Amino acid sequence: MERLRRAEPGPGQESVWDYPRPPRLERTERRIQVHHGGRTVADTTRAWRVLETSQPPAYYLPPADVDLSVLRASSNHTVCEWKGTASYWDLVIDGSAAEQAAWSYPEPTEPFEAIRDHLAFYPQRVDACFVDDEQVRPNEGSFYGGWITSQVVGPFKGAPGTMGW
Repeated sequence: MERLRRAEPGPGQESVWDYPRPPRLERTERRIQVHHGGRTVADTTRAWRVLETSQPPAYYLPPADVDLSVLRASSNHTVCEWKGTASYWDLVIDGSAAEQAAWSYPEPTEPFEAIRDHLAFYPQRVDACFVDDEQVRPNEGSFYGGWITSQVVGPFKGAPGTMGW
């Protein structure tokens, strides 16, 4: 598939095509929230963003700002060439599980040490995610957990036919 043309960012916007490769880790004080099953699962102003070419930002939340009582370790693990081996977490509320709704890096590579044990959530696997007061749109597909807001423009990797970009 031919890569779509980069959307030109407007005032206050970022293009994911301007994000670096390898990815960059960036602190954010914006309010990040995750809601599922009628509960606030996470709420923080101490998150990290991972910015990588062609992908919407992924947000990593400190465990102290996540309701860890609703997380159950999954047996799944994947390897990121930049961050290391990821562990996955099921979100279980009132007996209902959102499988592999979150992931973390218990032993990240040195450049990503700051996100050790922080949790990132797939917006497509939970009821709602917010950056400040804006509800996030999940990026297409099931592999990437990027958070799309009005402040980022694509096109975004993740939809069918984009894996080879």
